[in-house]
Amino acid sequence: MPRQSPSKRQARKDQVVHPADRRHRILARVAAEQTIHVAELARELGVSEMTIRRDIRRLERDGFVRQTYGGATAHITRSFDVAFNARALQHSREKRLIGMRTTELMDGARVVYLGIGTTAEQFARYLPHHSEMTIVTASLPIASLLGTRPVRTVAIGGSVLRDELSCNGPAAIRALERYRFDLAVIGAAGLSARWGITELTDEEAEIQRTAIDRSDRLILMADGSKIGSATNAVVVGAERIDTLITDASASSAELDRLRELGIRVVFAGRPGLDARTEAQAAAGGSW
Repeated sequence: MPRQSPSKRQARKDQVVHPADRRHRILARVAAEQTIHVAELARELGVSEMTIRRDIRRLERDGFVRQTYGGATAHITRSFDVAFNARALQHSREKRLIGMRTTELMDGARVVYLGIGTTAEQFARYLPHHSEMTIVTASLPIASLLGTRPVRTVAIGGSVLRDELSCNGPAAIRALERYRFDLAVIGAAGLSARWGITELTDEEAEIQRTAIDRSDRLILMADGSKIGSATNAVVVGAERIDTLITDASASSAELDRLRELGIRVVFAGRPGLDARTEAQAAAGGSW
């Protein structure tokens, strides 16, 4: 077999697309054309049709597209902004495990505020049926998802923030002020012991802050990439958090600082780590 020249090998290397970027391009194509053809996209990205089909199955599992015609094409299932979809692809496994683990920590809450973002959406996907529970949310995608399930769902209304399809503004604040929550379950753009919970915009921060102020308990869901980081809009101090659900990639030093503030740290998908954390607390160590 003839050997490839260095230039051809380099050209082939340049064609390699990272899986997350590849899925982002699939979503962009679906958003632009409403349909894609597997064979055509495989040729364009320089991968096999089987690889594209696996990508589509992954996107379908996460709720972004629906396969039709035996998988030859895919149609978008909701008109999310592509930037939001791209964020959903980042750390998707961790977010899924965090969402699943958080559903186990409701402790009988009956009136729950559920925040915005991709991790909150994973929580909504795996929330068990609770006919007597009320979920109040600023997220239109989450309200749509839960609206077909046997749980009372309230979308707070107000102006819609395009990037996240979330409600904000004075009308949304007034709607939240009508409730007292047993529990607030939220995600965050960043979390640090110094700056607390931070969000990307002032509008999002104000909604989260209002809901937290009206909640008896606060659970924060944040994958490891968010721990120790801070964005420009501060929501509340970290000491307001009762329980943090994260994954094993989070900075151990930052988690120690958060535990010193009295926060319980739970690791999604790693029950052994949870056990060690609880054992340290029982022995008089920090949470």
